[in-house]
Amino acid sequence: MNNTSSLSSLIWSSADDVLRGLFKPSEYGRVILPFVVMRRLDCVIEPKKDEVYELHNKFKDKLDDPSPVILRQIGLPFFNTSKFDLSRIKSDPTNVLMNFNNYVQGYSKNVFDIIENFSINPLVEKLHKNKRLYLLIDKFTEFDLHPDKIDNHQMGSVYEELLRKFSEMSNEESGDHFTPRDVVKLLVSFVFGGDKEDLQGEGKIRSVFDPCCGTGGMLTIGKEWVLENINPNLKIDLYGQELNDVTYSICKSDLLMMDENPENIKGPTTSISDDRHQGSKFDYMITNPPFGVSWKSEAEFVKEEAKDPNGRFFVGTPRTSDGSLLFLQHLIDKMNPEGSRIGLVFNGSPLFTGDAGSGESEIRKWIIENDWLECIISLPDRMFFNTGITTYIWIVTNKKSPDRKGKVQLIDGTSFFSKMRKNLGDKGKYITDDQSQQLFEIYQNNEENEFCKIYPNNFFGYTKVVIEQPLIENGDIKTDKKGNPKPDTSKRDTERVPLSESIDDYYDREVRPHVSDSWMDRSKDKVGYEINFTKYFYKFIPLRGLDEISHDLKTLDDEIQKLSLEMTDE
Repeated sequence: MNNTSSLSSLIWSSADDVLRGLFKPSEYGRVILPFVVMRRLDCVIEPKKDEVYELHNKFKDKLDDPSPVILRQIGLPFFNTSKFDLSRIKSDPTNVLMNFNNYVQGYSKNVFDIIENFSINPLVEKLHKNKRLYLLIDKFTEFDLHPDKIDNHQMGSVYEELLRKFSEMSNEESGDHFTPRDVVKLLVSFVFGGDKEDLQGEGKIRSVFDPCCGTGGMLTIGKEWVLENINPNLKIDLYGQELNDVTYSICKSDLLMMDENPENIKGPTTSISDDRHQGSKFDYMITNPPFGVSWKSEAEFVKEEAKDPNGRFFVGTPRTSDGSLLFLQHLIDKMNPEGSRIGLVFNGSPLFTGDAGSGESEIRKWIIENDWLECIISLPDRMFFNTGITTYIWIVTNKKSPDRKGKVQLIDGTSFFSKMRKNLGDKGKYITDDQSQQLFEIYQNNEENEFCKIYPNNFFGYTKVVIEQPLIENGDIKTDKKGNPKPDTSKRDTERVPLSESIDDYYDREVRPHVSDSWMDRSKDKVGYEINFTKYFYKFIPLRGLDEISHDLKTLDDEIQKLSLEMTDE
């Protein structure tokens, strides 16, 4: 962690020397990140650079597309046919811009598409116009970013640390881009560790999808965790979609370096209204959708799809101020009929926002009544870089084990943390590997204790019943044409009756003794679901007794008098 932080700080300060005054610090990311990617690509290609140039000149007039020949010959998933790289551009200071453009155009299509999404042309022209392009290139060629020196895991941390710096400078939500790695490791241990038997064995292929993949950290850490902890021979295909053009490009370049298929990453566009994996099903899905982000810009599309009985959002839609539940509906739509597992990070809102009959409640009802919700883990506060709020990991699956069917496991993980020596934004806590293992063991044991509660599905449901009282005018009860008492709307009330209770028994016990002339209007019944996590783990702390308080006050009074006497004596 220290090495990657040092490298990202060095990259930042080196670029700052060149960019200061020409760009705002909040704009640095648009310049620095593409140059980091290009420098890393250069470091990989450099030993084959001359060979690629010669092969291209040899076959460019003989073949319509010499790419397959070049790729087969050099044994890399990408190449650059220009005679220039960032280091060689420095040899001709008078033609820096022309040679830089020639260099970018020389990349194989898979890399050129990545660089194109960085939209660097106007930035490069601005640098050149102000005589800074050469200086920036010179700075970046000082860094050796070859995977032999900086492995993919470390490089991912460098990207994320740089993104965090840029987000702080621009007041953006760094949490939109990536999830702290301790949280990712915990999430993937629950998603994959809870399905260990299916992942073991030879000749198996499994797919993993993230609809908000950012720089791809969750996908790559997930794959790494499975290979290290479950099955080193498992073939895992990674898929994703990303809205932000910069993080989309970083993700694709990173997967390219890992010899993954970057074409499986779609974007830069939203998964909700422009699903580029439409019709696809996946074995595992992991994601951290943005917290509390409005989906008003996609409302027309979403509401139209919600009319389709086969659409993702037919069961209901959340309020437009927070679209996180839309991503869960999106992932449920992509579950394999044979069985899939989903792990995602939410804030508290999806647990309880929305009364019976609201979109949020209907979504919870749909998930719980279909027996898809397996487990929810509450995390400590101050775990994320851009928010100090408490967050939750949801595990959703359509292949629960027999002992979990019809139940939901809740785990209180709020006390499983260590404090950071130095805060990173709002992040002041982290989960160690040992603490992560302890939480996983609580999940795996599936037994109630002080950190674990297990409830039947209907425990979270209730019927919202309308209670009416008669309308009284001039001392008389007003009636309708059938002689029934008219309700007084000003006295209308509701009761939430747990699904596990008889509504009539509840009414006779809780309502009638206090309001004898009331009645229930059962035509307005609505079933709702909510998960009041804090309530289930609440521990009552008795108030201090009067004797104890009086004793403390007397002690304080004695100390004050003693200090006063000492000051008087002086």
